[in-house]
Amino acid sequence: MGRLIRGLDADERRAERREQLLDTALDLFAANGYINTTIEQICSTAFIGTKSFYEVFENREACYLALLQRTSERLEEEMVAVARQGAGNEKQALPALIAAFAHGLMDDPRVARVTFGIAAGISSTVERQRRTNRRWAGDFLEGIWDRYDGVLPAKQDAADKRMRHAVAIGLVGGLFDLISDWLLDANLKSASELETLIDDMTTFYITVRRGLGTH
Repeated sequence: MGRLIRGLDADERRAERREQLLDTALDLFAANGYINTTIEQICSTAFIGTKSFYEVFENREACYLALLQRTSERLEEEMVAVARQGAGNEKQALPALIAAFAHGLMDDPRVARVTFGIAAGISSTVERQRRTNRRWAGDFLEGIWDRYDGVLPAKQDAADKRMRHAVAIGLVGGLFDLISDWLLDANLKSASELETLIDDMTTFYITVRRGLGTH
């Protein structure tokens, strides 16, 4: 066993530094944007040497990707937990799901800015991660629909299945675009403005679902 420092072994200290760097990067990316934030700024603010940074992340993009993935994983866990607790029909369970989605992204203004305000156009790698997140959300929605509509039979026409998946991806994209548009003028500290966003997202969801033949 390696030497313990503050009761932590080398792997635990590395994990601790990683979280400290991500927390600091969240602050700086949200305040200054991705382009205007350097590795040196992240390290000096976190009181961590650049050598230690490169032991954790290959470059600034890798740090941003890790931050985006951490945000996504936390949101996904919350959404799954809310879905499991859902009772009644889809219309009854929907408000809690939409609210959890919105609050998970908006309650911390830094998360909203970093996830939506600066993510577009950073790199093809970041864009791929964003698309991966949307695919997860699309699959999540299809799982919800299976729960309330029943799983599509194996004999279901392949074109119908592709269309259902396309609708799910489009619905997710629409929800994300509603958030992005809202962020342009929103007061992130206003609970009433957030509730209006949630209402708009809920209405949009219901409208799209009706197009799939649901009630």
